[in-house]
Parts: sequence; C-alpha cells; structure tokens
Amino acid sequence: MKTANQVADSTEGVIRISIDTKANVKVGPFSRGGYSRQKVKACDHDYKPDTILKPFGIFLPAHDESYIYFTESNATADFMVDCLEDLWPMLKTRFKPHTIAINADNGPENNSRRSQFMKRLVNFAIRHEVSICLIYYPPYHSKYNPVERLWGILENHWKGQLLDSVDKVVGLARTMTYNGIHPVAKLITKIYEKGVKIGEKAMERLEEMIERIRGIEKWAVDIPCY
Repeated sequence: MKTANQVADSTEGVIRISIDTKANVKVGPFSRGGYSRQKVKACDHDYKPDTILKPFGIFLPAHDESYIYFTESNATADFMVDCLEDLWPMLKTRFKPHTIAINADNGPENNSRRSQFMKRLVNFAIRHEVSICLIYYPPYHSKYNPVERLWGILENHWKGQLLDSVDKVVGLARTMTYNGIHPVAKLITKIYEKGVKIGEKAMERLEEMIERIRGIEKWAVDIPCY
C-alpha cells in the first residue's frame, strides 16, 4: 500500500485520489454537541429528520484538495462514479493524467467485486482514455485512507451548529478548511436505486478487461485504458 501510493505520487501522469463515504447526516434541529458563539436551541432527541444526506468525499492527498458531494438518495456505486465524472474535467485540464490511482476501503458499494462499480469504472476508463489503478486498504485499516482526515475536520467544523437545512449542510462544508484550503461541495439531485448489478456472464466479460494483482486480487486492481 505505502509503496503503491509513493509510486503513484512520484510518477508523472498519475493523479492519486482518495475516496470514501461519511456517516449519514440528519437534517433538522438536532443537537450535535460542541459550542457556538451564538445561543442555539436544539432538540435533545433525534426525532424524524427533514431529510438525510449521504456525503461522499474525493481527496487529492498530494495537493490537500477536497471535493465533497451530497445526495438525498442512496450512496451507491453509480453515485460515486458520477461524482468522479463530475470531477474529471478539472483533473484532465490541470493534471492531464494517463492514470488515476484510487485509494478506497473496499466497502460494499465500491469494492472490486461490486459488479456495477467495476462496470462503471471500466466504461469511465474507455470513454476518457485513462487507466485506473485501484489500491484498497485491507480490513481494519481504512482509517489510514487519507480522506478520513477530511471527515474528522468536517465533523469538528460543524459541531455547535444546527444542520437544519440542506443548504446549510452544503454551505458549512464549503467553509471548512483543510490545510488552509476550502473544499468544493455540491449536492447531487439525481435518484440512485440500490441493488443495481450486472449478470454473471457480463461480469465474466468484464473480468477479462481488468488485471488483478496475483495474491492480492481483491485489494489491487488495474483497469487498463484500451
């Protein structure tokens, strides 16, 4: 893992990103602990929230830049890759990469056996003519995924605040800083269905288009640009 990240960061034409979801955010007049300079009244019990936001982060470790996406729908494989699609024009213009190295935690929606996730990434690689290198953290080590630092700072940033509207949640995310840099924060309004997957035959064909590193097949996957 450490060697793979170092190689990615030191190789010209490779941009490394770190991705992960954060715990759901209940939108409503609920106490989140912490302190505020202004007197704030909050409910001391979590009654039914107005809505629930699911955050997804894309962090660029070598540049301390972060991009936070929210959905009121489901944080599925399609949502995650749509966020990458949204970020791609910037990555392409600034870094002109031939390869994207992705740090992830092998969660249920973004693991290398998740057929819809792999299908979307293969299609992404083909459409944008860029290779993808998946570098997964092993079990119980996801806390070392660089994007996790972002979530800790965000949680501290909005403590003492009432996250009582979607606009406020997204707005507060924009005002936090990581090493002096504000993140880009966006709300994705598209609806995402759970359980989307491809059939076994289609997955077999997909496996022919990717390269799994022998011995660590689940944790290290290359998607060449054909």
